[in-house]
Amino acid sequence: MHYQGIFFDFDYTLGDSTIPILRGYQEGFRALGWDAPTLEQVRPTIGMTLMEGYRQLTGDQDSGRADEFYHQFQLSVGELAGPEGRRVMVEESCLLPGAVETLTALKLRGVNVAIVSTKLAVTIREIFQYNHADDLLDLIVGGRDVKRNKPDPEGLHLAMTKLGLKPEQVLFCGDTVIDAQGVRAIVEAKSAGVDFCAVLNGTTPGEAFDGYPHVHIAQDLWDVKKWLGV
Repeated sequence: MHYQGIFFDFDYTLGDSTIPILRGYQEGFRALGWDAPTLEQVRPTIGMTLMEGYRQLTGDQDSGRADEFYHQFQLSVGELAGPEGRRVMVEESCLLPGAVETLTALKLRGVNVAIVSTKLAVTIREIFQYNHADDLLDLIVGGRDVKRNKPDPEGLHLAMTKLGLKPEQVLFCGDTVIDAQGVRAIVEAKSAGVDFCAVLNGTTPGEAFDGYPHVHIAQDLWDVKKWLGV
């Protein structure tokens, strides 16, 4: 394996926060007078920014109302929530099967491991700490660490800069075409770019990645680990 850095998305790639995200959406929608969305409606939005998920589910393009939804979500299960809300976000999120084993194997090989996500870095850190796995991460780039979230590649560039890596030394693993679009932007801007591995832990089918550069489509993290040979 030639990669010196392997970056991961979080939701539906390394972890699953469906239950707390659903609660945050439902309470945020009710606060704004909308009917609470169902699990089936919310799951395809996971990986988007909260504001983009709000706009997609409601069709409401009012930026002020999207910001208010974001605020209500944070009051429910986010950084502004009380102890119970934070408990739900941290304790009812989980790391997916194979996550700890894959990250451990990479660290033993001296590979730089980073997360690049629209989720807040502090939330990801707390989830990993709760699962006694925060020592497996070298860097977390969250949604508030960049001016432009995915699919803009700013988060990938920031992670590479902080870890001293070149694009051709990096593999990015993600579960959505939003993740793949960020990699494609780097490839199109340079003669060499970040490699992309799709991980089918979420709601996006494998064929959705046909139009994007990728080196592997993995069924799950065990498949990623085996393919990398670690």
